[in-house]
Amino acid sequence: MRSAEVIVIGGGQAGLAAAYHLTRRGYTSAIANPTAEHTYVVLDAESAAGGAWQHRWKSLRMETVNGIFDLPGFPQPPIEISESGRDAVPRYFGQFERSMALPILRPVRVTSVQPIDDRPDGELLVVTEGETWTTRFLINATGTWNNPVLPRYPGGDDFLGRQLHTRDYVSADDFAGKRVAIVGGGISAVQQLEEISRQATTFWYTRREPVFLDRDFTPETVGRESVAKVIADVEAGRPAGSVVSYTGLGWTSYAIAAKERGVLERRAMFTRIEPHGVREADGTFTTINVILWATGFRAALAHLDPLGLRNESGGITMDDTRVVADSRVHLIGFGPSQSTVGANRAGRSAVAAIAKAVRLRQ
Repeated sequence: MRSAEVIVIGGGQAGLAAAYHLTRRGYTSAIANPTAEHTYVVLDAESAAGGAWQHRWKSLRMETVNGIFDLPGFPQPPIEISESGRDAVPRYFGQFERSMALPILRPVRVTSVQPIDDRPDGELLVVTEGETWTTRFLINATGTWNNPVLPRYPGGDDFLGRQLHTRDYVSADDFAGKRVAIVGGGISAVQQLEEISRQATTFWYTRREPVFLDRDFTPETVGRESVAKVIADVEAGRPAGSVVSYTGLGWTSYAIAAKERGVLERRAMFTRIEPHGVREADGTFTTINVILWATGFRAALAHLDPLGLRNESGGITMDDTRVVADSRVHLIGFGPSQSTVGANRAGRSAVAAIAKAVRLRQ
């Protein structure tokens, strides 16, 4: 049994931002100074720095990623735009961790978080695969990468080709000469459609007609409006939708390239999967070798289920980063703070709220 006043779960951008602000507030390492008054630790399931970025597909270059904002107090060094994001971003995160000497334990996978007793201000029990911790406050920054959305379609189990999710995608070279169905209306779907269509025959399926913006995406316009919509949803306790459901699709370089080559042609969602292909909405049959489910992710929060944070509609009601149902728990990199700039702000906000709660208790 080990103890820390604050435990951060997750070592991606949101978790690192929280760790930075905890250090700035005077919190010390629960690893090096376990008997100190105000301590914290970061428990990260990954084996190295970089969060989910180290698992992104090889062809995702820094030129096409959706902007990586600087970690707090640590500007990014110059990065070659042709470099793979799964190399550049983890390297930057690792430099930040070493510079700040953050107390991170990895690989440590948290299996559950439970209340020790019925007191609303009592300690929480954080159970990992190797040991157990107690804590007064929890900052959850587990992101979405480990909770992919995989729809179940009629006939899916009978398909004789290959099925994979975006998180399993490595390179378009794997599909050379194939007939590939790409399912999903988000940014990753369009990006992978453009890449794979250069090596294979592609078919793009979405549930709804994709909405492409007729204006440029900027934080002052679309970004600010979208964040306001997400905040309204989480404060009302409604389950947050996908990022693109709030922002729409931008005319990025890869979207324009796909359109110019005639591959940005959306089909209505097929009605059934058959052993050698899919049954189209109009009843015709299309031969398919591979189905790529670019269907997004949901927040990876199963380890928090023992706390009963969800409401009747399946959402989690939030007040900024604090969970209304349990004030000991803060969610960052969640809802409106899924973006990298949002993750930075949420980390600062969560730590400020915890510092205020600690002062009130004293």
